[in-house]
Amino acid sequence: MENKTTNKHPKGLPYLFFTEMWERFGYYLILGIFVLYMIDPKDTGGLAFNDKNADDIFGTFIALTYLTPFLGGFLADRVLGYMKAIYIGGALMGLGYIGLGYFQEISLFYASMGLIILGNGFFKPSISTLLGNLYEEEPYKANKDAGYNIFYMGINIGAFICNIIAAFMRNKFGWGEAFMTAGVGMFLGLIIFSLGRKHILKANVIKPAQEGDTKISDILVKVFLPAIIAGVIGWVIPDNIFGSDSTDAFIFACLPVVYFYVMLYVKANAEDKKPIGALLAIFAVSLMFWAVFKQNGTALTRWANYYTDRSVPAVAEKPLESIYLVDSKNYETKEVNVYDNQYQAQKDKAGNAVKEQGKDIYFRNEDPAKKAAMEANPEKNVYLYNTELFQSVNPFWVIILTPVVVGFFMYLRKKGKEPTTPSKIVLGLFISALSCLVMIGAVYAGDNGLVKVSALWLVAAYGVITIGELCLSPMGLSLVSKLSPPRITALMMGGFFLSTSIGNKLSGVLASFWYDYENKANFFIVNFGLLLLATLLGLSLLKRLNKIMKEKGVN
Repeated sequence: MENKTTNKHPKGLPYLFFTEMWERFGYYLILGIFVLYMIDPKDTGGLAFNDKNADDIFGTFIALTYLTPFLGGFLADRVLGYMKAIYIGGALMGLGYIGLGYFQEISLFYASMGLIILGNGFFKPSISTLLGNLYEEEPYKANKDAGYNIFYMGINIGAFICNIIAAFMRNKFGWGEAFMTAGVGMFLGLIIFSLGRKHILKANVIKPAQEGDTKISDILVKVFLPAIIAGVIGWVIPDNIFGSDSTDAFIFACLPVVYFYVMLYVKANAEDKKPIGALLAIFAVSLMFWAVFKQNGTALTRWANYYTDRSVPAVAEKPLESIYLVDSKNYETKEVNVYDNQYQAQKDKAGNAVKEQGKDIYFRNEDPAKKAAMEANPEKNVYLYNTELFQSVNPFWVIILTPVVVGFFMYLRKKGKEPTTPSKIVLGLFISALSCLVMIGAVYAGDNGLVKVSALWLVAAYGVITIGELCLSPMGLSLVSKLSPPRITALMMGGFFLSTSIGNKLSGVLASFWYDYENKANFFIVNFGLLLLATLLGLSLLKRLNKIMKEKGVN
């Protein structure tokens, strides 16, 4: 790692880049195989959950990983400092990743999830705040947006390579070893962070307390405790308001936290009120983006698993098999006659597969010509790309498109026409909505799931939503850094991740309705409508947001 000074970016950037890259390597590795592991029958090493339950657990898990930054960010702001919070968070996540692979007992599986959830709460807002603090001094200040885009590309390099490693580890060793690899990545990230400590330490500034600041005791007693009580109430109330006990518990638990942020705005002084209000508005529209985007681990994984042609061309079979990036399955014609338009593995009460495995389900809606060829030669192995490899498509697009998007906005800046950060976010919402139209096209191309479609449909949908993501997600982080009152920057980072958390949970809720739609196009039409509504809300707020940005002297 070279330490040359440039006039654009601070020396600490590459260390934060690679720390976050390896942390996200672990996080996205487990997300890529999480649902697949949960729905896999027990006799092939999985947990044998049904699809709807797996979606619910996935949505709850990713929601909680983005809810805990609320408290973790506050503690980093006031007590721990950002450096210490990163070490604590990283260690907890690393142990949690390893625990998912090591412990097969279900209670310990959930305990490992808990370590990851807590660890992310300390890690995520702290590293984002450190990055923003590095850009507070000249000559770096003008390049903060670009710095966050570069940082975001590091996230996606980790997210890209992790699924390739996950496929290798799962095919060669098994589910457990794949999960453990995530822990190795996390601890490697902490080593890199330690190597760059001297370049990052100056950004580890704990802001001095001021009169009227929220106290830690207030957070614990007035927010954290009520959130736990509300969550318990949501869990135990009869029936389900939002579809499941876990969803009810989560939504109820969020209410005190949302109330806290609203009161933060209400009680703010005149100087802080406008920027806090602007951030809360951005949080609200971002929530809808994440509700759709995070279906990459549920609905879009299901689309890749059951509705996408994953067969490997003959010329690539042996090379890919030699590095364990494809699954080799023997085609059994006798089981193809079992038709279920839900494409779900049937399991008995013990969780073992009944009649068929996932490999046989794959062939139910195979192209008739391919099916006839395989039936003519039933002893021939059929090679399929691992489903989790499709989770690398989005980060691949991020890596490819980040220089394009950054370069485009730099070109507009030179022309004096660069959009403001809020304008980029609204643009991102609209572009993301267009990705749903691509998936509607895929549904019709496959006659509503009757025949598998080309993987290019999924690649194209990911490409479109990635452009929207690049306009929105790193810009959201940058906006928090620009507008937050200095003493509560990490706390407001926690608010950004809170909106992400609620959106993530909603993504699981939306995905759980997949099998309720007879016409799958309607599923994506609902997602399109949600993002279009977010775009319209963003447009209605844009003039006011741009005015606040101008008053703060930032773009």
